[in-house]
Amino acid sequence: MIGNALIIGLAFAYLGLLFGVAYWADRRADQGRSVIAHPTIYALSLAVYCTAWTFYGSVGRAAASGLDFLTIYLGPTLMALLWGSLLVKMVRVSKAERITSIADFIGSRYGKSQVLGGLVTVIAVVGVVPYIALQLKAIAWSFQILHHYPEVRMPGDGDQPLWGDTAFVIALSLAAFTILFGTRQLDASERHEGLVAAIAVESLVKLVAFLVAGVYITYRLLNLEGVAPPPSLPPLSPDIPPLLDWLAISGLAALAVMLLPRQFQVAVVENGDVRHVRRAIWLFPLYLFLINLFVLPIAVAGLVVFPDGDVDADTFMLTL
Repeated sequence: MIGNALIIGLAFAYLGLLFGVAYWADRRADQGRSVIAHPTIYALSLAVYCTAWTFYGSVGRAAASGLDFLTIYLGPTLMALLWGSLLVKMVRVSKAERITSIADFIGSRYGKSQVLGGLVTVIAVVGVVPYIALQLKAIAWSFQILHHYPEVRMPGDGDQPLWGDTAFVIALSLAAFTILFGTRQLDASERHEGLVAAIAVESLVKLVAFLVAGVYITYRLLNLEGVAPPPSLPPLSPDIPPLLDWLAISGLAALAVMLLPRQFQVAVVENGDVRHVRRAIWLFPLYLFLINLFVLPIAVAGLVVFPDGDVDADTFMLTL
């Protein structure tokens, strides 16, 4: 087993790194030397789209239904092709109207309706709660899987005290981070530079982590370390879902990359220069391509190593 102290220590060291980056970026902004006034930082911040679902759900969906996972990324990639006009216009309108949220934006397009803005806010809050819960569950599962290493054991749902709940502790930490570097500033003319800088760094970390793990797992799968090859690969279905399913899910994903509250925040509210969109048009799709490059090999490797189905396919990235 890996000791709890080591896992917690490393987790808080990483959180400390993000806090440090955010604090440094805020101080630089106060000195008039913005860290995020660069198109690459802006493009990387858009990769907040790739959450825990990218690490877990993509591989799990690929293991279950083959290429079906691509729809979540095909929509945003196609949407990025329209950003040269659509996103630029949204940014300009938001700056002119001093927009601070997706609710403000939609309300302003209909006579600055406070009722409509309030309705959108309620819908966003109700919709985002289970989404955040999913992210917290992924973090808690990661902690438990690492704790039992080298034994591969799926997390249980047993009762535990509140302060022993990993998801609860992480939720408090993330809330503190957001309060310190996000919601404490409500001036529509001021960006949250520390928060955006931390998101950009986190985007690089998760891309490197996925690529390193993908290369290693694929290296093992291809028998380049002398590992005996499996007699036959499992039936990873390459079937393409019906066209209407692909269109529907891709369309929802395309809307999500523009209208999810976090996406609207980084793409529109935090944009400091509309010219940054030009780099995001090609860099964001490239990011999505790279982070999905090894999804299928990892799914195949997981089905080879864990053929009995005792290990949740969503956790192949970590259990392998």
